[in-house]
Amino acid sequence: MTRNTPQSHQPLKVLQNISITAATVFCFTFILIMASGAPPFKAFFYIFKGSLGSWVKLSHVIQAWVPLTLCACGLLYTFRIGLWNIGIEGQMIMGAVFSTAVLRLGTQSAFPWFVLILSFVAGVIGGGLWAVIAGFLKTRSGVNEIFAGLGLNFVAQGIILWLIFGPWKRPGVASMSGTEVFPTELWLGTIKSLRLAPVGVGFAVLAIITSAILLRYSSIGLRLRAIGSNSHASYLFGMKPNQYMLLAMLLAGGFAGLAGNLQVTGVYHRLLPAISSNYGYLALLVVMLADYKVWAVPAIAFFFACLNVGSIQLPMVLQVDSSLSGVIQGALVLATLALSGWRRFQTAN
Repeated sequence: MTRNTPQSHQPLKVLQNISITAATVFCFTFILIMASGAPPFKAFFYIFKGSLGSWVKLSHVIQAWVPLTLCACGLLYTFRIGLWNIGIEGQMIMGAVFSTAVLRLGTQSAFPWFVLILSFVAGVIGGGLWAVIAGFLKTRSGVNEIFAGLGLNFVAQGIILWLIFGPWKRPGVASMSGTEVFPTELWLGTIKSLRLAPVGVGFAVLAIITSAILLRYSSIGLRLRAIGSNSHASYLFGMKPNQYMLLAMLLAGGFAGLAGNLQVTGVYHRLLPAISSNYGYLALLVVMLADYKVWAVPAIAFFFACLNVGSIQLPMVLQVDSSLSGVIQGALVLATLALSGWRRFQTAN
């Protein structure tokens, strides 16, 4: 007869929390849509139809799910050690910039597959380096990682605009449409009917598995948790919190940089000003709603991807602004935080 431990109930508890949160958000959104004058059930139906109504639409959802999952997996490391890596957006942008630099140099290469591999490495390095800058500001100068990350996000956005309108502008013209499209040899292979790159999906699945193993079974995961729980006590036990903070930032930035690379090589095939599509910020919400659990991240990221893709139907069919999906996402996080605070209040009393 097996003993029921608190740990054995954790997945069930998370599912219950998500169910309660989803019900709360559903009621809130229902009232909000009614107030806007649109039929709520039709709005939900068109969001569903717009995201899962065909194989092509599903491929668009998966296309959004890949970078969202990669960024969320990276954030799990920084949240585990107690860092709010708001700079994940800039790290994704710099991964795209570094990848683009390699692809531009390799346009005449006789080995395009080798150039693509180098671009993956460059993306990881670009995102990792950008994250480590914020890590150094935190560990060496005492700058809060939230302010450092936000500042670096603005710098990264400035760099990408300067490159697109300056050194990397299209011949004879510079516009918000981005740089010149790369040769097809430097595109990731896709399923033609769906325009979906299987390599990107493979990277996302590998990121989930790797993060689950590292965070749960490795000494790195144990030390990250220990430092996140009490950095002063961990220092007395011989750990070096600053080094592990930099490692967590490096891992998070690497995952985000890879996401930026996939946006360039597998989706847009060029560098755009909005190459990140705000997936970095959205990944923060995913991880919070997942209660920082690896196994919950893929499902919640998929749900958010469905909202992003499906909400495009709303202005066309119901004359409702597509920003409604952002309202739903924000409501999800607010409901999660409210329920979490209520549970802590009940526990304390």
